[in-house]
Amino acid sequence: MDSIIIKQLVTNEEWRSAFEIMKQLRTDLTLERYMEFAQDMRKEGYLLFALMVKDEIISLAGVRKAINFYNKHHLFVYDLVTSPSQRSSGHGERLLEYIHFYAEKTGAEYVALESGIMRTEAHRFYESKMGYEKWCYSFRKKI
Repeated sequence: MDSIIIKQLVTNEEWRSAFEIMKQLRTDLTLERYMEFAQDMRKEGYLLFALMVKDEIISLAGVRKAINFYNKHHLFVYDLVTSPSQRSSGHGERLLEYIHFYAEKTGAEYVALESGIMRTEAHRFYESKMGYEKWCYSFRKKI
């Protein structure tokens, strides 16, 4: 069986090596913009975890611990993506289960995430396979 590990990416080099996978989800990013945002996001507590098979990044989860009135202490998943050639292989599930474990270990009451309206397969995965409940809409306005 392939050697699978999950680790937090810490160095700029590790973050750069994750760009091609992240770009599958955030298609508008350039490497320069990604690294620029990453620097600021990391200052605000954003963490990037990678599921790796034989030292190759297959899946990514970008999270940040937060607190608010409706999710209490929670871990918010901003980014969850798996390499297109590796989808439906259980890697996203394994990484998200690790995020659940990490959230519990750090005292979070919930793991929360948002998913684009058009991503119906992702919604089915979150609800049916991972036990998430759809309970609100998220809105934004470009300024």
